[in-house]
Amino acid sequence: MSLLGVDVGSTGVKAVVFDTDGQVLAHSYREYPELHPRPGLFELDPQQVWEAFVAVVSQAAASSDDPVQALAISTMGETFVPIDERGEFLYGSILSCDGRAQQQVQQLAERLGARQVFQITGMPIHPSFTLPKLMWMRDNEPEVHANTYKYLLWPDAICTKLGLPARLDWSLAGRTMAFDVTERRWSEPMLEAAQISPELLAEPIRPGEIIGQLPAKAAQLLGLSTGCVVVAGGHDQPMNALGAGIIGEGLAVDGMGTTECVTVAFDEPVLTDAMFNHNYCCYPHVAGDMYVSLAFNYSSGSLLRWFRDNFAEADRRRAEEQGRDAYEIILENLPAGPTGVLVVPYFAGAGTPHMDAQARGAMVGMTLSTDRKSFIKALLEGVCLDLRLNLESLAQAGVKVSRLRATGGGSKSPYWLQLKADITGYEVVTINVVESGCQAAAILAGVATGVYDSVAQAVGQLVSERTVYEPRAQVHESYQHYFELYKQLWPDVREIVHQL
Repeated sequence: MSLLGVDVGSTGVKAVVFDTDGQVLAHSYREYPELHPRPGLFELDPQQVWEAFVAVVSQAAASSDDPVQALAISTMGETFVPIDERGEFLYGSILSCDGRAQQQVQQLAERLGARQVFQITGMPIHPSFTLPKLMWMRDNEPEVHANTYKYLLWPDAICTKLGLPARLDWSLAGRTMAFDVTERRWSEPMLEAAQISPELLAEPIRPGEIIGQLPAKAAQLLGLSTGCVVVAGGHDQPMNALGAGIIGEGLAVDGMGTTECVTVAFDEPVLTDAMFNHNYCCYPHVAGDMYVSLAFNYSSGSLLRWFRDNFAEADRRRAEEQGRDAYEIILENLPAGPTGVLVVPYFAGAGTPHMDAQARGAMVGMTLSTDRKSFIKALLEGVCLDLRLNLESLAQAGVKVSRLRATGGGSKSPYWLQLKADITGYEVVTINVVESGCQAAAILAGVATGVYDSVAQAVGQLVSERTVYEPRAQVHESYQHYFELYKQLWPDVREIVHQL
């Protein structure tokens, strides 16, 4: 008996089969391209996503000798696709980063006000979310809108294709900007202001609730047994948090990927003015009745990739010759102490707390003595200083963090983890889990089918801490002055970079 966790992302689908002790039995992954039908538009081909889902589930199931009892899905937020009554895709799947709905956001702001939108939905009013894009579809693609049976996010779209009811978990519903996060239902004021019928949306349900059993035809398509149970999963960030054991207040997971995203959990919704002013969201967790918020920087691992691809050809050659990871070589022999160079790490726009799509990166303090290794470390310092700014802003908003559990590619670097602890002043901890999002899906599937007694029991059994990186007081103190300067830097350079 095994459990299947699936992660549907913006670049590919991953499927992992776990035994009940959390050991990986099989895995599969398939990528698909991001599409740009016109400049500034970002979509996926929904047929490619669906085919990738079928392929990876089938391959993972075939590679495991242990039959899959239940599955759940973790997916990217906000991204949706219209389907007709036959379950056929009618349009491209519009991604979160697509900004086409600026005009519709303005309409919602005029009708309700940004503060009321946040109070209802827990979301800062922004074109990345689903609801204004549904308005855009109605206004700009009237024929598609007229033929749409449902606008579905990816878990409910997949369930519909499998012959199961269109049900959407609370965490993903919370990412639409159409969901009342305190009442946990579609918001009448939001849908009325948008002039979107609730009939066009899936039924909201609790994460971990059983959606149904796979019909025979769907089971055959996926290479699973008839009667395999499908369980509601959730949005990839809180799923990553659950897989890392973030099921209590004060704990947070630091996803160190292309984007750095800190997901922090708390017991009650926090919809304060400070949360609103700092652009922090608040929506249901996938664990119990808790809530989460996200603090993120779009340029984290992507900064190192940018450096590797543009300035580290020799390091890449050396890595190939020695059979090592290029990043390991890039991060070797970095200087001790602050570099004296401040980096604004907004190379792909600013995330929280600024939420400024026009933001650009900046470097201040370069001299003729700034060498290559100091330049690399300054990039890491900038990312860590921005993380500290977010942690400080969250604390001001009433959301406390005691320690960070690190996941993702960046968590493989002990140097980066120690620097993060030194600059932020927080303990940074690695864990034994590699595929945290897929493991969270397996946990929810296992609890729903009685494999585990509860989420807490599963987390206690499957998740453990490994290495603790404690902040070194003297180093932390040496960065205090730099942090104060960093907080001043973006307001000082904002107008300049906006005009570049």
